[in-house]
Amino acid sequence: MASIIPTRIIRSVAPEDLTPRAVGREFRELLDRGAKLKPAGEARRDPQRLLDGYRPKHRIDLFDTTLYLTNPLQNPELRFFVAYVVQHASGNGRPVVSPRIFYKDISLVWRAASHFVHTKDELWIGKGDVEEVVINGEEMIHSSEQTTDLPLELQNAVEVINHDAVSVRRDWAALGLVLRNAPSSRIAPYSDFTDARRRAMSNPRNLIYRGRRVVTFARAGDPTSLRIVRGFEPDFSGGVVERFTSSSKLYRGNIHRYRILSTNHEIQWRFMAAPKHAWIVPPQALTTELSSFGVRTVDVLADDHLFVPGYEYHFMDDSVDPPALHSQIPKGFVAGPCPNDDTRADAAPWLDALPIIRDFRRLVLVRKRPLAVALMG
Repeated sequence: MASIIPTRIIRSVAPEDLTPRAVGREFRELLDRGAKLKPAGEARRDPQRLLDGYRPKHRIDLFDTTLYLTNPLQNPELRFFVAYVVQHASGNGRPVVSPRIFYKDISLVWRAASHFVHTKDELWIGKGDVEEVVINGEEMIHSSEQTTDLPLELQNAVEVINHDAVSVRRDWAALGLVLRNAPSSRIAPYSDFTDARRRAMSNPRNLIYRGRRVVTFARAGDPTSLRIVRGFEPDFSGGVVERFTSSSKLYRGNIHRYRILSTNHEIQWRFMAAPKHAWIVPPQALTTELSSFGVRTVDVLADDHLFVPGYEYHFMDDSVDPPALHSQIPKGFVAGPCPNDDTRADAAPWLDALPIIRDFRRLVLVRKRPLAVALMG
């Protein structure tokens, strides 16, 4: 059985104040001292291929993990980084360096891709662990996308590096070099993603709310029926840890990101406030163990209908015959098309009807609550 994972409440980390040259030299010295570079993709046969084109320029430290990031890259679908996740071995063991892809999701959350599917007709990014769900009486495999979210304490640092980039290089090769290419029928990640999670969750004392959902809806499709287990609700009065602001072209203005503790201090929430929208990204534990993907090994279970972003996918999918509507916005709550992306629509009617969003607007945005000062660690 796994040991109990410690927890800590800390402010978000920042990129280390090092020049790109200094970061590159430090990383090279790490490898020269015997650290083992283990790509999962095409570069696994010749890791030097990765180093030749994707040398790190930035370093971030969180808990016992060091992350080396390239400058941001762009392909037609993704803004992303090649990230080298270094987990320092105990004793005299050699550190392992795991190349990963950190990318920006539609909800403006930075994630670690678990794998990908790439064919001449398809590019799909693996979204972490899976669960079995029943939809219209049919059992289906569903990605638990929150399992790929980078720690909330790390999100701001990655966003700063992305925002401060003078230019962004176009790249079509990195994903194949770094990520394992799965068959088109495979949704589930491989053991390199799941093993650390299974090990951590083998100890019941590491589970949040004994592995049950802390957020549910009493009635499907009814935002007013939201239920949050007592103690796990966000502490709007005294639990606001920090606010971080950056700009967004999609939302046409500043995005204010609030990290807020639950009233029992067992989980942390993140609320996003744009000029016309407010939404929530999945809450996280406060555990200090990260996997080789740079993500937590313990997650918070919750109904994902709470985590609809301001603009969500809503379009006619003409890749099927006949074409069908693909929508991730609850039925009856679409306000209109996104002004600058015809694959998305405005989800404000759903979001604004959620009691938790109403409370956030009233107690945090309107009253401008001061940041909490009682942090541990």
